[in-house]
Amino acid sequence: MVRDPLSDFLVRVRNAQDAGKPETLVPYSALLWEVAKILERQGYLAKVDRRGKRTRRMIEAGLVYDTDGKGRITGVRRVSKLSKRVYKRAEELFSVKHGFGTQIVSTSKGLMTVEEARRANIGGEVLFEIW
Repeated sequence: MVRDPLSDFLVRVRNAQDAGKPETLVPYSALLWEVAKILERQGYLAKVDRRGKRTRRMIEAGLVYDTDGKGRITGVRRVSKLSKRVYKRAEELFSVKHGFGTQIVSTSKGLMTVEEARRANIGGEVLFEIW
């Protein structure tokens, strides 16, 4: 049993990309599905799809590579952890790597990127950053 499904998701995607796989399968949860859709919208994942039924449901995440075969994701860092939660107000949210990355924030309006949260003037729990 995985204690932190979000960290498991991020590690599986990163490991599959490092191994040169075209896609990876991750156990389904509503949180992970929303994270995967945001990463697809941001261009870090190619195609996100649900597979299976009920307890065997999985998320199939297609990975993005450039023409040299280098993966689109160069780094991932979990900000808010099980042992220490990190909450920020809207005015404390900033871009990652001078705009070349993004943070995913859990707000009262759902999951969103830092840019979307700042536009909506909403703070929340900073889950992770990716670049």
